[in-house]
Amino acid sequence: MATRLKNLYQETIVPNLMKQFGYTNVHQVPKLVKITLNRGLGEAAQNAKALEASLSEIAAIAGQKPVVTRAKKAIAGFKIRKGMPVGIMVTLRGERMYAFLDRLINLALPRIRDFRGVSPKSFDGRGNYTLGVREQLIFPEVEYDSIDQIRGMDISIITTANTDEEARALLKEMGMPFRDQ
Repeated sequence: MATRLKNLYQETIVPNLMKQFGYTNVHQVPKLVKITLNRGLGEAAQNAKALEASLSEIAAIAGQKPVVTRAKKAIAGFKIRKGMPVGIMVTLRGERMYAFLDRLINLALPRIRDFRGVSPKSFDGRGNYTLGVREQLIFPEVEYDSIDQIRGMDISIITTANTDEEARALLKEMGMPFRDQ
């Protein structure tokens, strides 16, 4: 069962990008590799409930179970010992990735207050895009009554594009609402 966004990519976006960048082979066209959702939880060291709540929220948003990331070394200033949980992350690929990106673009981002588009400058120089979300309430899967605290997350979209320009064109074709510089 192919998602709406994947069909759009194969039928419309690939021919458009081939024409725009003058590709001779279909495999030169940039495509999505994976999307990672990451949330740092500094308070998880003291508050186990924060970790549990975040795990269930990210699982609902992503549609798969996140993994707990742990501290690699001790940092006394932050009261963190090696091995303590400091965040959670989940990597989406395939159908789930396309389904999540579709929901992000069409449902979640328009629900942000005073939304004028995402920054076109958040590319890393190698065709990958990262955006930070300040609150989890923009996702329709999260119910307002069930959250204990507003927490944000980072969403990284990894593509096969060689340049930021190619990645920007790919995401723009997929419907990513970039704001004008």
